[in-house]
Amino acid sequence: MTKYNKIKQEIKSKILDGSYVPHQKISSENQLMKEFGVSRHTIRVAVGELVTDGWLYREQGAGTFCADRSIQTISKAGNKNIAIITTYISDYIFPSIIRGAESYLSELGYQVSLYSTNNDLENEKKILEKILEQPIDGLIIEATKSSVSNSNFNYYFNLEKLNIPYIMINAIYEELDPFCLLMDDEKGGFTQTEHLIQQGHSSIAGFFKTDDSQGVQRMKGFIKAHRVNNMPINPSNLITYQSEEKFSKPILELQKLLNGQNEFPTGLVCYNDELALMLLDVLREKKLHVPDDISIVGYDDSFLASVSEVKLTTIKHPKSRMGEDAAKMIVDLIENERKNETLLFNSIVYKPELVIRQSTRTVK
Repeated sequence: MTKYNKIKQEIKSKILDGSYVPHQKISSENQLMKEFGVSRHTIRVAVGELVTDGWLYREQGAGTFCADRSIQTISKAGNKNIAIITTYISDYIFPSIIRGAESYLSELGYQVSLYSTNNDLENEKKILEKILEQPIDGLIIEATKSSVSNSNFNYYFNLEKLNIPYIMINAIYEELDPFCLLMDDEKGGFTQTEHLIQQGHSSIAGFFKTDDSQGVQRMKGFIKAHRVNNMPINPSNLITYQSEEKFSKPILELQKLLNGQNEFPTGLVCYNDELALMLLDVLREKKLHVPDDISIVGYDDSFLASVSEVKLTTIKHPKSRMGEDAAKMIVDLIENERKNETLLFNSIVYKPELVIRQSTRTVK
């Protein structure tokens, strides 16, 4: 990226995240030269293009100011454009969620733009900037790493300032208190665990991804099920990991449990079906059979739950229904905004349902 393009992007980012508000005077040429370490010519080219593109405006003798983009946004409203941002797009349960939303929106004539953050906050920032540069009527988004500190909130505040409605699915940023569609993940983790407890398992290991709120809530349910049933938790049986570790740490930790001197767990509670299948591979390598030697419970009732030779007991995720419900909600919010009406909207929480298959059994 050229120097002047980098400066343009930095200034645009400050506008998009609300650091520069409409009609606020931006830094002087001298200040920008010092900040970026470039020549006056480079600053003038960058600022000049932003003025031409409508991001800034000049007042003779007063300086350069941030343009009011809300006026531009309003003038372009009604183009029936909706963006959907998920952590992933092409794998696991996400195609079903997206299809559910797209099917409903396309029937109403909406154009849908799909984006994936790959569960990375810097990617989320870039996508939000791209969306805010375009005429957009509404946004459906799955929060990225929803249980860790997020530096992108200003972009959501800017969406609100521009009266662009957004809703969150699967995971949310609690601080924003958005309209949302969620699983009751604490109850789901509780249900997974209590199913094994009721089958007589007293040593249960739980594997949870904790950089998103779903994993944190499922782990909370795991712990609660033990407490309600007066069962102690062996600390070594509670495994947590981050997104970047999902293909490595759970496998290593299960291997440690199986190679330990103490008796290994008779039941495994997994963050999702994808993880359950990876752990099944470890059990096969150890010549252990499911469910005869170890029972295992997944989460989401994805297509993976039935592709293995061992069909997974798992928690059902609404998938396409969630996508369709999200599409209906965002359309209602958009129409409400256009009519300037004040209507009551409620978030949706789906209750977990256990689907029992072949991967669990009663122990004596």
